[in-house]
Amino acid sequence: MIYTAQTKKALRLCFKAHKEQTDKTGMPYVFHPFHLAEQMQDEDSVTVALLHDVVEDTDYTLEDLRQMGFPETVIAALSLLTHDPAVPYMEYVAAIKPNPLARAVKLADLAHNSDLSRFEADEIDDWARARQGKYQKAIAFLQS
Repeated sequence: MIYTAQTKKALRLCFKAHKEQTDKTGMPYVFHPFHLAEQMQDEDSVTVALLHDVVEDTDYTLEDLRQMGFPETVIAALSLLTHDPAVPYMEYVAAIKPNPLARAVKLADLAHNSDLSRFEADEIDDWARARQGKYQKAIAFLQS
């Protein structure tokens, strides 16, 4: 991970925002954005990886993040990564594709969310396989 004033601010916010949450496997949710951030190559992509679900899954807004001083490039990527449930999933993914920052983080997000080894063997059911298939289609689209 790259440690700068911006990424440390994002790291603290990520932890604060997600510290009480668990993922679909029952693990602390913060492990997921930390995992994505470790794969990123620059300050903005680390920041976006850490914050990619903050607006979607907590009470923080894009305006809150803007007021905290995160750059507009980061805000724009986070806006794209925040899925409005009224928007069909593949339309949401298509909107991400032209933004290199959002696309890089989403690809890492989809890869991690598609990894069935995160589940216990008895938890891999039809829902988990269908979710993996949906995410694999999104990966293929973003890489095309």
